[in-house]
Amino acid sequence: MLPGPPQDVVAIAALLDRAEALAACGADGAAKRAFVAILQADPTHRRALLGLGALAEAGGFVSAARTAFGQAVQCHPGDAVARLCVARRLGVDDPAAACAQYRAVLDLPGCAPMHLAEAHLGLARLLEGAAAAAHWRAAGAAPALTRQKFRGVGPSLPVLLLVSARGGNVPLTDWIDARGFDLIVVQADLLRPGQEMPPHALVVNAIGDADLCGAALRAARAVLARTDAPVINPADRVLATGRVDNARRLGRLPGVVAPPMRAVRRAEVARAGLAYPLLLRSPGHHTGAHFELVADARGLPAALARLPGAVLLAIGFLDARGADGLVRKYRVMLIDGALYPVHLAIGRHWKLHYLSADMADNAAHRAEEARFLDDMGAVLGPRAIAALGGIGAALGLDYVGVDFALDADGALLLFEANATMAVVQPDADPIWDYRRAAVAAVWRARAAMLWRRLADPARRRREAAA
Repeated sequence: MLPGPPQDVVAIAALLDRAEALAACGADGAAKRAFVAILQADPTHRRALLGLGALAEAGGFVSAARTAFGQAVQCHPGDAVARLCVARRLGVDDPAAACAQYRAVLDLPGCAPMHLAEAHLGLARLLEGAAAAAHWRAAGAAPALTRQKFRGVGPSLPVLLLVSARGGNVPLTDWIDARGFDLIVVQADLLRPGQEMPPHALVVNAIGDADLCGAALRAARAVLARTDAPVINPADRVLATGRVDNARRLGRLPGVVAPPMRAVRRAEVARAGLAYPLLLRSPGHHTGAHFELVADARGLPAALARLPGAVLLAIGFLDARGADGLVRKYRVMLIDGALYPVHLAIGRHWKLHYLSADMADNAAHRAEEARFLDDMGAVLGPRAIAALGGIGAALGLDYVGVDFALDADGALLLFEANATMAVVQPDADPIWDYRRAAVAAVWRARAAMLWRRLADPARRRREAAA
């Protein structure tokens, strides 16, 4: 008689079954505890690491997800799923490291076609020019429609989630809770013309970057023309939110100051008669990537050498410094017409983002941010609050974010307005406890918006008639 497996192997297998069953029905807290128990016995356990990372990602805990997925790659370097999970997490913060993970997947022997296609798509999003085009062609076999595993109990509601395979999407991991919905993810730019959609109760258009995703938005518009389901963020309205279009139309609103902006071909920038100081930006990029300040004409050649793309955005420089020399960059989300403060970044650099701001090391800056999150109206003043309402009405989107500063007269200095802005859970350090209620309010508002649309299926017909 052959001996059975060791007792600890049997126990871990039983605990894994329990952890994955708990995750499958949406019991995330209990599932996390079970995965952690497995990893205490075996820190290299592949499925436990991936399961724990997926739970963290679904909850918006980016750092924890990255740690779990990174450990999975370290312990299982030949595992394509682990490498793809890490690459997705790194895509925005560390494009070079993400590219390395995608290339490693392409080099794995016997890799599944679906994993190869995802790696090619990832590289197509992160690279430029001919290299990006080559990976885009290689990813041509990627499926346009996939289903995300439903993680709830009882009946599920099918939701069509429109995304762009090229990127430029609303961050998806914290957008819709798979414990309540059966998600059908549609990569619109991979659809065949006239391709039929599965039955669905709601459509969420998560394609957010009009400068990058024109083809995907036009494909999404064709999908929306053939559905009677309610729609969040109609594609036509997103198409109108390119940076140049936004600066032109939103800059005419009362209380809004937008920089002059135009698209200029690279070869024509030097003779375009632009005023300095000048900002140059490669369209379709975020988080400060490919974005240069040019103080005078002498700095133009070096800036152009660092920027990819045949067409660049030439943007007038808005000096957002206050009397104390600091830049204050506010982020507010508009969800179903209501305003939700997200964060305030304070620092000295013109290209300011929350992670590069002087927040973690400056208690006074955190206290100022806390006042903004607690009483946005008092901090911004009535002029800026009215301007935000005007921006929301002009854009006509169900879900959109605005990044801005204030001038000395209380007017809103517009940096950008689009649906792709992230609302990230603060990490576990207690110094960020003051931010948690504001983030939770955004998450609740998004969930409530989904349910309101599902409860009012005739809304799309009324909006179309109007």
